[in-house]
Amino acid sequence: MEPHYNVLFLCTGNSARSIMAEAILNHKGKPAFTAYSAGSHPSGTVRPEALQQLAMARISAAGLRSKSWDEFARPGAPAMHFVFTVCDNAARETCPLWPGQPMTAHWGVPDPAAAHGDSAETDRAFREAFFILDRRIGLFLSLPLAALEGLALKKEVDRIGQQ
Repeated sequence: MEPHYNVLFLCTGNSARSIMAEAILNHKGKPAFTAYSAGSHPSGTVRPEALQQLAMARISAAGLRSKSWDEFARPGAPAMHFVFTVCDNAARETCPLWPGQPMTAHWGVPDPAAAHGDSAETDRAFREAFFILDRRIGLFLSLPLAALEGLALKKEVDRIGQQ
């Protein structure tokens, strides 16, 4: 039987980057992965530009919603194997920390919701964030997870976040 992994993508607002990452991994990672997303201070709404990027890639947005990471700390919540923060330290965002034993890594992605300018510039920022996440998730899925020891896996997952 193939192993199954739960993955949580964390961001501050859970309105764009972590939402897109959740949808991309759920699309590409079936049946071995189930992705979730949450925020330390959720905005309560999903950015329409993020939903547009998913629609253009023909990735389902069904069930996506902005939610607090508290949902995943409650009794009965799925146990996480991987937790990725996708906030961008370069933008001076405060990334949430996840306690416990899952493998964690930081995949900093510039916040497309912070883009200033006209709609073309905003669309470009969301498209770039989508492509960064899509590429990193593709690389993550190419890892032989079941064959890698913990430390080797941690190094590979961290390396993907630097690309």
